[in-house]
Amino acid sequence: MSHGSGVYDFRHLKNTTRSQSVPFPPPTAMTEPVLEVKGVSKSFGPTRALHHVGLSVRPGQVLALIGENGAGKSTLLKILSGAHRADSGSMKIEGKPFRPKGPHDTRQSGVAMIYQELNLAPELSVEDNVLLGQPGTGWGLLNRRLQRPRVLEALKTVGLDELNPKAMVGDQSVATQQMIEIARALAGEARIILFDEPTSSLPQKDVARLFEIINQLKSRGIGMVYISHFLEEVREIADRYSVLRDGENVGEGEISDVSDQEVVALMVGRDVSNLFPTTDHKPGKPWVVVDRIKGTPYPQNVSFQLRRGEVFGIAGLVGAGRTELLRSIFGLDHVVGGTVSIDSRRIRQSVRARMNSGFGFLSEDRKNEGLAQDLSLIDNITISKLDDYTNCGFLRLRKRDRAAERLMKQVRVKAHSGWQAVSELSGGNQQKVAIARILHQQSDILLMDEPTKGIDVGTKAEIYQMLGQLAAKGKTVVFVSSYLPELLAVCDRVGVMARGELREVRNACDWTEEEVMEAAIV
Repeated sequence: MSHGSGVYDFRHLKNTTRSQSVPFPPPTAMTEPVLEVKGVSKSFGPTRALHHVGLSVRPGQVLALIGENGAGKSTLLKILSGAHRADSGSMKIEGKPFRPKGPHDTRQSGVAMIYQELNLAPELSVEDNVLLGQPGTGWGLLNRRLQRPRVLEALKTVGLDELNPKAMVGDQSVATQQMIEIARALAGEARIILFDEPTSSLPQKDVARLFEIINQLKSRGIGMVYISHFLEEVREIADRYSVLRDGENVGEGEISDVSDQEVVALMVGRDVSNLFPTTDHKPGKPWVVVDRIKGTPYPQNVSFQLRRGEVFGIAGLVGAGRTELLRSIFGLDHVVGGTVSIDSRRIRQSVRARMNSGFGFLSEDRKNEGLAQDLSLIDNITISKLDDYTNCGFLRLRKRDRAAERLMKQVRVKAHSGWQAVSELSGGNQQKVAIARILHQQSDILLMDEPTKGIDVGTKAEIYQMLGQLAAKGKTVVFVSSYLPELLAVCDRVGVMARGELREVRNACDWTEEEVMEAAIV
């Protein structure tokens, strides 16, 4: 990967609508905060999302914004990006009042937002996406001849100098699309970049690439706010931290001066001595047999057995075929060979047949596949199994609602009511609703694809404990994860996939992280 050298400077380019400026001041040129927030509050109806929140970011500094799902982190970033308006409080950029009227106003003020769900136009070219929101000639037109050097310089800075600017964004990988978003921020002369869970969908090699870019931005005086649920990431990339809990500041300081346990205690409001809690359970005899199941192109002749009351982990790099394996077992993807049997009884290859036999599936894509975002929590939890609440063709709503509310309490969903739209919940609470749906189906074999993706450490601990409790009740959990520490800590056995094949299965205690990675890349 090649990168641009020297100070990133567009002074040599003509800008017909802006005065000539140095987009990235040297880090030593400013000692005042590039971004300062004081006393910001925000409510949505009766719900208080933020209460007198403040933070400060200096040039060339990364501030990690940490907190549980629903703590107010994304709300604060949306206020900074102009997507929401604060009810009260003040914000300054380089000492000047900052009151954005909308996202365009924010971009013009030098603030760029990199969302967890990438905010690009897939049908447009790379060049068009980099120039989105940039001023034209004054007549509403783009002068590509004058703008292209700006695009090429921005792409070069993020290591995409070999990418064709005319290529379609929708044809690029998630990691490349994320770099295109950063290039757009640079082309817009951003002095502050806000990152909301930027690594949640990236493989490790692309995480390292992102961090390399962030370190370059730091050296050029860019101030950054970085949201992540991975504390090891925070330690690697951040200079300072600020913890939010229930919409309020509860701690801040230098990241080197605080331990992981102290950060987690600030997040959840209590001491958390065990980040990977488990429940005692004893796996029984094999009862599910996956025999030489083959898809197009993945999985490739995968065979293994599952025992009653066990948590079976599947590791592997992104693209190794882990998701395809779970979808094939559940009947979602077409297979060209192989069988799935329960207690020697072969199960027909269809979603309905697999569900009726006790399979439940939790999709990695919570937004588009896992939940119906516009429906209520109650509808999402119960919609896949309504037989228990029908009588002569009528739906017994009160009985259904009580059952859903019991499950919401069981998995500790934080919501105003069961009739709240699931889209209004934090990512962690949405994940709990998705898990509640599988429990409502009374599934005995739970196929869970990245169940802790994009959620805070407190909620992760609850899910780990829940998996152990399910196993203790005799259920079987298949747990796909890209986060090796949780697989090795929570699972009974772990198998490693590579190129669509299940290479090796061992007891979790017999693996090291290094051995898992070696098996995944061979």
